[in-house]
Amino acid sequence: MLKMMTYFQGFSGHQSVPVTVDFPRSPPKLPSTSEAESETSMSEASSEDLVPPLEAGAALYREEEKAAKKKEKKKSKGLASVFSVFTKGKKKKGQPSSAEPEGAAGSRQGLDGPLPTVEELKAALERGRLEAARPLLALERELAAAAAGGASAEELVRRQSKVEALYELLRDQVLGVLRRPLEAAPERLRQALAVVAEQEREDRQAAAAAGPGTSALATTRPRRWLQLWRCGVAEAAEERMGGRPAEGAEVPESVFLHMGRTMKEDLEAVVERLKPLFPAEFGVVAAYAESYHQHFAAHVAATAQFELCERDTYMLLVWVQNLYPNDILNSPKLAGELQGVGLGSLLPPKQIRLLEATFLSNEAANVKELMTRALELEAQRWAQDMPPQRLDGHCHSELAIDIIQIISQAQVKAESITLDLGSQIRQVLLVELLAFLRSYQHDFNEFLERGKKLRSYRANVIANINNCLSFRTSMEQNWQVPQDTLSLLLGPLAELKSHGFSTLLQSLCEDLKPLFKRFSHTRWAVPMETLEKIIATVGVRLPEFSELQDCFREELVEAVHLHLVKEYIIQLSKRRLVLKTAEQQQQLAGHILANADAIQHFCTEHGSHATWLQPALPTLAEIIRLQDPSAIKIEVATYATSYPDFSKGHLSAILAIKGNLSNSDVKSIRSILDVSTGVQEPSRPLFSLIKVG
Repeated sequence: MLKMMTYFQGFSGHQSVPVTVDFPRSPPKLPSTSEAESETSMSEASSEDLVPPLEAGAALYREEEKAAKKKEKKKSKGLASVFSVFTKGKKKKGQPSSAEPEGAAGSRQGLDGPLPTVEELKAALERGRLEAARPLLALERELAAAAAGGASAEELVRRQSKVEALYELLRDQVLGVLRRPLEAAPERLRQALAVVAEQEREDRQAAAAAGPGTSALATTRPRRWLQLWRCGVAEAAEERMGGRPAEGAEVPESVFLHMGRTMKEDLEAVVERLKPLFPAEFGVVAAYAESYHQHFAAHVAATAQFELCERDTYMLLVWVQNLYPNDILNSPKLAGELQGVGLGSLLPPKQIRLLEATFLSNEAANVKELMTRALELEAQRWAQDMPPQRLDGHCHSELAIDIIQIISQAQVKAESITLDLGSQIRQVLLVELLAFLRSYQHDFNEFLERGKKLRSYRANVIANINNCLSFRTSMEQNWQVPQDTLSLLLGPLAELKSHGFSTLLQSLCEDLKPLFKRFSHTRWAVPMETLEKIIATVGVRLPEFSELQDCFREELVEAVHLHLVKEYIIQLSKRRLVLKTAEQQQQLAGHILANADAIQHFCTEHGSHATWLQPALPTLAEIIRLQDPSAIKIEVATYATSYPDFSKGHLSAILAIKGNLSNSDVKSIRSILDVSTGVQEPSRPLFSLIKVG
């Protein structure tokens, strides 16, 4: 009756399709140093505009590479010799590579051959030649040396503006590659990463060498390109995660599903394709994971601020407590990589507890409403005299199945968030289930009183008794609760079943009542003939109960068994039969034994397992047969052990049959019950059902 929502199909056990992280199409605007000053100075040195195109990429690089081949022969030998140092990562003997350790570049005073001109570096960078980073760094160091050598302030400012304009061009080229790393060729990506790493080393060296003093040079270090890269990663994550999942699909679960899939698939691509290329100092997996996590957490926090409906409260908890930590962070491909990142939860613990409390309250109200509605529909069927279904030859009602499903689905729903929340809702559901069972018992009792004239009355009574089996089985097998709690839940069902049995047996008991009275009227002259009529009457009526579940049919036969024994004892206790001689008493005892055997055989044959009733009549027969008061005392003491509710009043009624006992003997025999009275309560009542005068 409750339908569970699946918000994240495909995370667990799905066949993943290789995904390319689709980074945004344009890089963010990057900060520059002294932009206005740089542009002014560069315009003085050259008529060419040194501000690079923001979208210079791999395609442009390849096209310009072809055109550059014709011109390179005309270039200065200095530029050619400089670029030869970086070609394909090769190095001449004694020359450091692009991945030199920190300080190695600074230890070398210059590059082989003269440095290229500003125009040459600009042209190389515009063609995407990241190899120009090293001579640009050398140019920057020459500038620092000129400042230390006493060059004029005007000259220093002019030269620095040219260097900074080239660095802006290099920065945009490098970060452009890193912003779309999966679109770049691996070798070009390595070059861009090497440039950033080199700039980071230069930042550290500049910070270590900084000291007091003044210079006309503007402060340009640290450039913090690694930090700029991380900012770009954050913007890329925001753009990827913020995309619409589908045309018009803006419901919260669709948005969360889109973000979850995007994060999982993008991080898997980072682990598989980027991590092998990125130096460890970049922490590429952590950088992307933290950026995606921060965006996801911000969206969840914003959603949680609204007044949430029940569906959205559940959806938030499923994502925060289950899908995100289990299906994303701890997925097979990401668990090991994210173990040390420490992303944490999408929501703070306090807010999670509030959402869980709201969820439990919502579920309790829903469960109560659904169970109440199910009971109302069942009661309407009773009132409208609708016969129950027949299933496997038994009267069947869907009520128990509906209630069990309502409870079970609420339990599963909570466990789909966390097992701990499943444990919490169990207590809530037990309270609601107990309240329902009491309402069920009350409504059923009203039906028993008001519906006696309905044609389907007995069939509906049987169907609701059969319901008790489904309830009991479900509680015992699926609900691991303490025995006292289980007894509390089963109490209303036991009362419902007992009242139902009484209703079903009422007409049979009325038919048997005049037959039992014959024992007194005939002064027990022909007890076997009377008992045979009683048993025959019961045998004719037993098929009426065949539509009960087998276990309940056996219980009902046990109730018949108890009724036969009880009514037989009642007739013996009427004090209308007084036998003066031992022979008469022995004859009566023989009749009682024969009747007891007939009753036991008949009831056992029809499914009664009430073995506890077996000694009830034979022992009374033995008390009647015995003549020695001491022997009678022993028999009475044993009998009181088997039937703790056997009282002095019951004993006196039986002893009244023995007309040859003196008052002192009767008093002495009765005293034996003083020892055992109140020792224990009967687990099954017999004599407490028998009133004696």
